[in-house]
Amino acid sequence: MHVPDGFINAPVSAVTGVVAAGAVAVSLRGARRELDERTAPLAGLVAAFIFAVQMLNFPVAAGTSGHLLGGALAAILVGPCTGVLCVSVVLLMQGVLFADGGLTALGVNITNMAVVTVVVSYLLFRGLVKVLPKKRRSVTVASFVAALVSVPAAATAFTAMYALGGTTDVALGTVFTAMVGVHTLIGIGEAAITAATVGAVIAVRPDLVYGARGLTAPLKLRVGGELVDAAPATVEGPVRSPRKVWAAGLVASLVLAGFVSFYASANPDGLEKVATDQGIDKKAEDHAAKDSPLADYGVKDIANARLSGGLAGVIGVGATVVVGTGVFWTVRRRRAAAAVSEETPVRTEERI
Repeated sequence: MHVPDGFINAPVSAVTGVVAAGAVAVSLRGARRELDERTAPLAGLVAAFIFAVQMLNFPVAAGTSGHLLGGALAAILVGPCTGVLCVSVVLLMQGVLFADGGLTALGVNITNMAVVTVVVSYLLFRGLVKVLPKKRRSVTVASFVAALVSVPAAATAFTAMYALGGTTDVALGTVFTAMVGVHTLIGIGEAAITAATVGAVIAVRPDLVYGARGLTAPLKLRVGGELVDAAPATVEGPVRSPRKVWAAGLVASLVLAGFVSFYASANPDGLEKVATDQGIDKKAEDHAAKDSPLADYGVKDIANARLSGGLAGVIGVGATVVVGTGVFWTVRRRRAAAAVSEETPVRTEERI
């Protein structure tokens, strides 16, 4: 659902740019609370994994394909604010390096694919885990439903933006029906990928899944014939390192982007198909980075398609994990610095 330049007019693109910038700013502050010794090392990896899986277009129906948006996956794994930043980093790398998603439409894409998907999916996810049994399976089920709903929600958001600033004259009802219809089908694939990934992580390291924290049912003790909650157990010692999970995730991302992506569906994705069929793309503009050495997920001057696409994927994963990790470690350090500054006055008073 990467919106190219020219689909939405300049005023609405500018407004969505402001909205996206505001959401990123708020997320940077919120991520300070979410990024700890467990989530900080994984956040950059989550961004790289989303980049890799987005290269794997899967067939949907009638010559259409879909790919992961990733908002639900990121929010559940590392937190909603960090999730917005993860998807935003991916979209920035795709737009600048690979000419995927317009640069003037970056605000549109961040608002649709990062903000809307994260907000809708995480609110639904939290609501579901409150009413479902406190089990690991419930987290996976809630992940599936939240991811499924997030995709047509993003399609609806695009339709609203098109209603306000579409550059072509296509009936709004036609756009809405086509977008939501195909993206509901794509949402099934999104849900399957999200649930499988969350389920795999929670099976080996449930402590690394942000959305699963605090879901363990308290131990019950019988006192005087009545069941009461036992005092929570305290865990001593250092937090387990996520190094093995990080390494496994990075290898999986490199394999997916560097090898498996060659077998992805070549059919246009949901937005591209709707735009072509309905005429939304009549005023589409060439991408400013169309001559980039990595444009269209291939390395310039390498004739072998398999090698070119695989190398581009590996470069993309590497660049995304480096940029993402740099962003999240910076946020993490600011949190630590803020904590130290808050403790300093207390310590001074104690000395006095």
